Amino acid sequence: MLLNAVRQLACAAVAGQQALLPAIAQFSRGMASAHPEIQVYAGPQAPKKAVTLRTLRAKYEKQQPICMATAYDYPSAVHVDQADIDIILVGDSVSMVVHGHDTTLPITLDDMLMHCKAVARGAARAFLVGDLPFGSYELSTTEAVRSAIRMLKEGGMDAVKLEGGSPARVEAARAIVEAGVAVMGHVGLTPQSVSVLGGFRPQAQVASEAVRVINQAKALQASGCFAIVLECIPAPIAAAVTKALRIPTIGIGAGPQCSGQVLVYHDLLGMMSHPHHAKVTPKFCKRYAEVGTIIQQALVQYRQEVADGLFPGQQYSPYSIQQQEVDLLVKELESSGMRDCAAAVSEAAEAANAAKQQQR
Repeated sequence: MLLNAVRQLACAAVAGQQALLPAIAQFSRGMASAHPEIQVYAGPQAPKKAVTLRTLRAKYEKQQPICMATAYDYPSAVHVDQADIDIILVGDSVSMVVHGHDTTLPITLDDMLMHCKAVARGAARAFLVGDLPFGSYELSTTEAVRSAIRMLKEGGMDAVKLEGGSPARVEAARAIVEAGVAVMGHVGLTPQSVSVLGGFRPQAQVASEAVRVINQAKALQASGCFAIVLECIPAPIAAAVTKALRIPTIGIGAGPQCSGQVLVYHDLLGMMSHPHHAKVTPKFCKRYAEVGTIIQQALVQYRQEVADGLFPGQQYSPYSIQQQEVDLLVKELESSGMRDCAAAVSEAAEAANAAKQQQR
């Protein structure tokens, strides 16, 4: 397995930088497996084949829907990966659903890299895309390329995503692609531009805006983007964009005519029910579970059982001490003048022995 990975890196190096950076990311993910104990102890495995750009392209050409979901840490990445979802997006939405901000703007590149690293350790199959956060690619194409390369080399991503279709964004996307990093575009509602848009509002609801979105998507395609996210636009406009492009469109609140769909992990699982999350949860999100309710019920039950003295009980107190050791300890404590401690040891040992007798 290691020899094959080294061979792939060597071939990528010969092919040039555009092939080398994704190969490094794949190699790093292989060496930091989501299940290292399997690699070490369980002998040869037949792992699922990793999703690549070729995989996604093949699905697009066969008109098979592409599925994408967000993940922000090791546990969520493991869950999404084991569900055989094609793409994991480490989204800057982490700013809202994990860090509790009202927008995506506060999250930094270093913050994103931390989350990307955790996701890369948890995902063995899915294609990984990391969001370039606000402030990490706007000043110059040089800054954009530098940030994108860090997402691959340090974050373990396979590609990056950037928002917007303005000429400056298109040039940034082109520069990143030319540097050897795959780019996913994003048009329609672009949350990083919330201050300009005047809030989280649907886009392209008038003809002029719809034409602008279509032209932006085409420009991003021309820059080399391998796919484009369409967010919060009417289904007919998304259908027009999808028809106009030769690359996949990934919809979020953009209707069923897109090449694929994406949802936020916390939203689709119903992870939270507090007022802040209710305020920012979009109308287009289908809740496939009410995990937040289950979590809350479990925490309340735990607190109540602690308060009532029911937990941990004997069942969850698995570690024992031989009676002869108890006797020696009691004598030692009494000789040291710690009679209260000695009595506590004796009482706890007797209670444990009585509980064991009852279980029999």
